[in-house]
Amino acid sequence: MRIALLSYRSKTHCGGQGVYVRHLSRGLVEQGHHVEVFSGPPYPDGLDPRVRLCKVPSLDLYREPDPFRVPRPSEIRSQIDLLELATMWTAGFPEPRTFGLRVARLLAERRADFDVVHDNQSLGTGLRKIAASGMPVVATVHHPITRDRVLDLAAARWWRKPLVHRWYGFAEMQKRVARTIPDLLTVSTTSATDIAADFGVSPEQLHVVPLGVDTTVFAPTERPRVPGRIIAIASADVPLKGVSNLLQAVAKLRTERDVELQLVARLESKGPTEKLIADLGISDIVHISSGLTDADLAALLASAEIACIPSLYEGFSLPAVEAMASGTPIVASRAGALPEVLGQDGAAAVLVQPGNVEELTKSLGELLDNPDQLHRMGIAGRRRAVEVYSWESVAAQTVTVYRRAIDRMSAC
Repeated sequence: MRIALLSYRSKTHCGGQGVYVRHLSRGLVEQGHHVEVFSGPPYPDGLDPRVRLCKVPSLDLYREPDPFRVPRPSEIRSQIDLLELATMWTAGFPEPRTFGLRVARLLAERRADFDVVHDNQSLGTGLRKIAASGMPVVATVHHPITRDRVLDLAAARWWRKPLVHRWYGFAEMQKRVARTIPDLLTVSTTSATDIAADFGVSPEQLHVVPLGVDTTVFAPTERPRVPGRIIAIASADVPLKGVSNLLQAVAKLRTERDVELQLVARLESKGPTEKLIADLGISDIVHISSGLTDADLAALLASAEIACIPSLYEGFSLPAVEAMASGTPIVASRAGALPEVLGQDGAAAVLVQPGNVEELTKSLGELLDNPDQLHRMGIAGRRRAVEVYSWESVAAQTVTVYRRAIDRMSAC
């Protein structure tokens, strides 16, 4: 099968989307399929050499180290470029829309090259053009972006709320486009329920295929774990990830015991998270890193006594599966898909009320004081990761949905 895999931004360190593209594409080529990734910047790294990459250049208005940059006049070469710039200047986020329009132009000239097109979370209007051309289309919705919008609005000061509304304007486009795609993939039954409710799609459109983990990379090691080390991974510095609650819990824990927090996140310079760390007086025990390789992240996870996932919502949570594979016990919020991913039996994770700092502090402290329980939970988590999650299974289940989309288009 010849597969065009679309992702408007795909670098691994931009969050789960980049991880998904890299591992799914490798799983598909392992099964003998031909995969070409179409990606806007930042482009994916670590793709399997058998996977072809087609770069889809944009104005790259959010690149580091100069986000919200002003492009040179010579960079503006099309109406799509003008749309991208104008949307940014009016406080919107243009990438999902403009990426889809650019890919639709590329694929219009390459219809004969692919059997199916798989979109990864962009859900731009260009997808409708691709489907109208007769190409079977499948789209992955990791979770409804509407949940992020609700939490960001709740956290924003009154004068910022209009800007938050404008930033998430693309969500309405995603809703409209999702309703026109007969085959949608998502990563958990929780996400499927939320997508059906928030996007107004039919439950029959949704196919649940959980994400996987490389259990050879993410695995326990022979090295002893660092006493008191807690690790948390946040793909974005936003209220949804609940990092502020964890920081408050760590500040309380340090008054009773020796602890440290390894926070893997790209924080906004002089932003609210950095300010909170300083205000709580815990700069000496909070160590921040970002841009880690899989090997470095795996080593860090395997060195911690506890992994904490304090999110207020998760459609899946790759860090949860990676922590389980590393044999690292977890304290997580009872939010979104986290209970589903971690298991309801409490064998691998302790679940706490989202946003409840006191309960989070208590659960972390009790686990740190109970090495036998930590050991049992680590073993149970590793077992669950190996038995339930694998990228080979993800690829096979995804191909089943591709065949369904192809058969539907052939029948038209």
